[in-house]
This record gives sequence, structure tokens and C-alpha cells, in this order.
Amino acid sequence: MKKFFLTLAIPAMLLICAGCNSAQLTADIPAVQNFSLEKYLGTWYEIARLPHSFERDVAQAKAEYLLMPDGKVKVVNSGLKNGAPTSVEGVAVMKDGTGVGELRVSFFRPFYGDYRIIYLTPDYSVAMVTSATRDYFWLLARTPEVNPALLRECLDRAAKWGFAVELLQYPNGGVFTR
Repeated sequence: MKKFFLTLAIPAMLLICAGCNSAQLTADIPAVQNFSLEKYLGTWYEIARLPHSFERDVAQAKAEYLLMPDGKVKVVNSGLKNGAPTSVEGVAVMKDGTGVGELRVSFFRPFYGDYRIIYLTPDYSVAMVTSATRDYFWLLARTPEVNPALLRECLDRAAKWGFAVELLQYPNGGVFTR
């Protein structure tokens, strides 16, 4: 049995490591400074996202961030999948206490992933979020729609940072052409 487990585990670990190494990292994109978690809390609508299996066919997507008594943040991602309500709950913690827009988020504890806020309007109305790699990107807003000029600015910035903006999905029915 042990030999069988090792036969499966070793190739699986190598595939995971290879996948991690082939993804383009985001360490060269600074997270926002002077970040206020309190201002960030509340509801955010997905304006655009890179496609991923965990959000396949999800429309009217939004995320809610709620501060819990223990200082952690409850994260509720919701939307409509094939017309039916769907949601998933997770938890987030600040990566450090220095006022940088970086959190660690988990929907499947004990596994946490990076949540890096790389752009944020001064009034906390629009945000761009990624992870440790450029495979993940979300453009979020406090309302389901964004001013077209601001949307263009955000997408231009994302393209300059190396995100595949041509692959973006618009889960609230928006369409954008460059």
C-alpha cells in the first residue's frame, strides 16, 4: 500500500511544482500601500475576471467581506450558476500588519492562497486583484457597472502588467472591446 501511495504521490507533487514554476509570478507588481481593511469591507461586484473552473458559468458574481470578532474576514462569493443561486464561504486574514493590500484567503482550509490588491481607487470604489501568479485577475467595483473610461484605464494597466486581458470574462453581462 505504501509503495502504491508513493507511486501516485511523487508524480502528483512533481506536476504541482511544475505548474507553480511555469506560471508567471506577480511579485513585480506592488500591492497597494496604506491599505485600510475597514474601508475594503462590504460588497464588491465582479466586473471582469480571468476564466477558472471554480467560476465557470457563474453570472452576476459578487463578493462580500465581513469582519468577524476574531479579526478574520468572512468572505462570501455568490452569483447565479445556470440561473440558480450559488455561493461559497471562506476566510481571509491580513498577510501582515503593515498596511499593504495583501491577504491570505482560504475556501478549503487549511489551504490558503494569496489575495493581492494591486490597484485601488482612493475612494475604494474600484479594485484590481490578483494572486501570486498572473493566472488570476479580477476587476471589482462597488456597483455592477464601471465608468467606461475607468474600465479602459484599468484594462490598459492590467495589459501593461502582463495579464491576458483578451481572455477576460464579464460576469455581469458587460462587454468591452479595446
